[in-house]
Amino acid sequence: MKLAECLQERADLNRRIAQLKKRLSNNVLVQDGEKTLEDPAKLKKELDGDILRLQELITKINLSNAAIEIEGESLTSLLARRDMLVLKIASYRDIVNEASEMNYRARGSEIKIKAAIDVAAWQKEIDKYAKELRLLDNKIQAANWYFDLIE
Repeated sequence: MKLAECLQERADLNRRIAQLKKRLSNNVLVQDGEKTLEDPAKLKKELDGDILRLQELITKINLSNAAIEIEGESLTSLLARRDMLVLKIASYRDIVNEASEMNYRARGSEIKIKAAIDVAAWQKEIDKYAKELRLLDNKIQAANWYFDLIE
């Protein structure tokens, strides 16, 4: 099984677990003398099985990510770098958005608020990191479809 296929199964399991939790929640209370629409014990058994399968997949994914090397760097390291780029880009965008709201006055003409940063320079840096993120994500996605899951 390719790593990407395993990641897809993990995503499917996460969705199914959320659905099972909702179905269980909808069937834990019932009016006296009535029956639930679904058997909570059966739903619990399905939930437990899916959680156990998810644990197995996560273990295999993490072991595979640590073992796979791309250009001398582990896939785990590349994933961490991708996560930090996402965080950096989002943080910088928030800062640029705040700084872009610079032309308002507190009271008439008394106090003028202006940007304390070079918004254009920050935006240029955001664009540079966004490109780096796209290229890195492409590399990660290619690896996911190239490498087999370590069993």
